Amino acid sequence: MPRYFFVVRAAVADPGKRAAFDAWYAREHLPDAVKTFGAEKAWRYWSVTDPALHQAVYQFPDKAALDRATEGQEMKRLVADFNRDWPDITRTREVLVLAEEFGAA
Repeated sequence: MPRYFFVVRAAVADPGKRAAFDAWYAREHLPDAVKTFGAEKAWRYWSVTDPALHQAVYQFPDKAALDRATEGQEMKRLVADFNRDWPDITRTREVLVLAEEFGAA
């Protein structure tokens, strides 16, 4: 069964806010989101190409698990918490399905 990924891309335009955003995401938001979603794993990335871009990726075993995680009331709470703490940071969300995995394990 293919794995599914929920990707949240945030644009932290103000360089002065990036360290605080990074700390908040690491200490508060990522652990809360992983627990709330029931995600198998999660990763966070800062773009080297564009230092304003932050991505969080959450892995799910199937589409049904991803849908349960992202379509309920708890998702609305996570969004509200983010908006409360970071009202000026825009985000996009995307759902991906693993098409292929290649290489050594």
